[in-house]
Amino acid sequence: MLAWFTETTASMPTRLKRPSFWRHVAVALGLVAFQGYLGFNVVSGQFGIESQKAMQAEIGELKAQAGALSAEIDAYRHRVALFDPARLDPDIVSERARALLSMAQPDDLLIMLDPSTGKPLSSSSVPLASEQLTGIIEDGID
Repeated sequence: MLAWFTETTASMPTRLKRPSFWRHVAVALGLVAFQGYLGFNVVSGQFGIESQKAMQAEIGELKAQAGALSAEIDAYRHRVALFDPARLDPDIVSERARALLSMAQPDDLLIMLDPSTGKPLSSSSVPLASEQLTGIIEDGID
C-alpha cells in the first residue's frame, strides 16, 4: 500500500499558492486608516491634546468653586459652634433675641441697615418717618 502512495504523489504536480497582491494592499490600507484614526483621537479626541487645555481650565474653575464652598462650610460650622450649649455666648443670644423681637434697650445705639445692600439707610441727620422704617424693619427680621 505504501508503494501506491509514493507512486501517485511523485507524479502529481505541486503548485505553490502565491499571496495575492490586493490582500497586501488591503491590509496596508487598513493599518494606515487605523493609525489615522488613532492620530486624530490623540489630537482631537475626548482626552486628546486639545481637550487637555479645556480640562485644565475646568479644573481651575472647580478648585476655585471648591475653595469658596469650603469657606462657606467653615462659616456655617463656626455659626453652629457658637450655639453650642456648653459655651453659649450671651451676647449672641441677646443679639438674636433682640433681632427677632425687634426690641432694644434704652442705652443701645441703633444703626438701621438696608437688608438687601447691607448699607445704612440714611447717612444724614434727618430722621426717617417711623412708617417708612416699619416696613424695612419687618423685612429685615429673620
